[in-house]
Order: sequence, then C-alpha cells, then structure tokens
Amino acid sequence: MKQFIKIDFDGIDPEHGAPKPERVISGDPQFRTWNCDEAEGGIYAGIWEATPGKWRIAYDEWEYCHILSGRSIITEDGGEVHHVEAGDSFTLRPGFRGTWEVLETTRKEYVIRL
Repeated sequence: MKQFIKIDFDGIDPEHGAPKPERVISGDPQFRTWNCDEAEGGIYAGIWEATPGKWRIAYDEWEYCHILSGRSIITEDGGEVHHVEAGDSFTLRPGFRGTWEVLETTRKEYVIRL
C-alpha cells in the first residue's frame, strides 16, 4: 500500500452529480468530484468542482476546503456571509446549515471526516 498519495485527478474519472432538486434555489449547478484518496474512519481527500447556481447545504461531516479557482458565497443560516475565492482555506463543521452560491465555476481541494 502506498504511504504517499499525490492529490491529482489525472487518470481518475470524475463522479458527476448535482444538489438534490429540492435544495436548488437558483441555476442548474453541476458537480464533478475526483475522490483521490480515502482512509479508514471515513476520511476522504480530493478535488470538487461546481458550476454556477445556488443551493442549500447541511453538513453532518467536518470538511477542510482550499479554493483553487472561481468565486463562491457561503452563507450560514441566520449568520455571516463568506465570500471565497482562489487561495482561501476554511473548514465547515458538523451542524453548519446555509447556502452555497457559485458565482464563477469553483474548484476546491477537500479533506472530509465523517
């Protein structure tokens, strides 16, 4: 088993997806996900991309994100509005509820712990 895994989506076919229709607020956001590594205990790392649109999000997992390209707005229910763009890093913790709006196709690296 390899002990060093480069987070790179060359040679990995992306999974295609979209938010559940009942969560979509505007647009027709589409997702591509390159899950590059996973480990015991529900840990995943890879790259995710979304096209413009706005949808409701609800996190039961912990996620670290690093924006590689694009611009988005993440708004917490009853709380702050966060503008994110290339170079920004942040975490979303279990219990986060709100919306994700992609203004310009956004690509991020992620590490998720279920």
